[in-house]
Amino acid sequence: MMKKLLSLIVLLTIFSSCEEDIKFNTPAVQGIKDNELWKAIEYSARISNGNVLTIEADNGFETVVLRTSDYTPGSSYELGVDDINKATYSLEADGVSLQYQTGTGIGDGLIEISDKPGETNFEQGYISGTFRFNAVNSLNNTVNFQRGFFYKVPIVETTP
Repeated sequence: MMKKLLSLIVLLTIFSSCEEDIKFNTPAVQGIKDNELWKAIEYSARISNGNVLTIEADNGFETVVLRTSDYTPGSSYELGVDDINKATYSLEADGVSLQYQTGTGIGDGLIEISDKPGETNFEQGYISGTFRFNAVNSLNNTVNFQRGFFYKVPIVETTP
């Protein structure tokens, strides 16, 4: 009887000391860059010049900037057609500086603003959506982002 009681106490101690440490990425900006997970540690959104939305995200040495001509929930913005709807990727590390971008006739992609309830809320100051793009540098090399998303990114400033 004593062995069973001791075994039960040991089991209870083991199970009670286990703890699930769940962390949710809210807000978040991440995607698959050249088939590897890319995740930002800092991000913000701002609305300026009337309706231009700019989302900036970086992980310390790489920066992604997404810009759209408007920020209407449910809207899609094609990249590679003009210089207003644009994606840029830059890398600054160990003396290396690389800049990739989409623009008129350069690269391609899509930025979509979420219209799902709870994902984009301008009154509470956050925006969500998805992105994908192929951006090109001056040497005609390409960086590829797939399955990218920005989730509840805080809108830090709005200027007229």
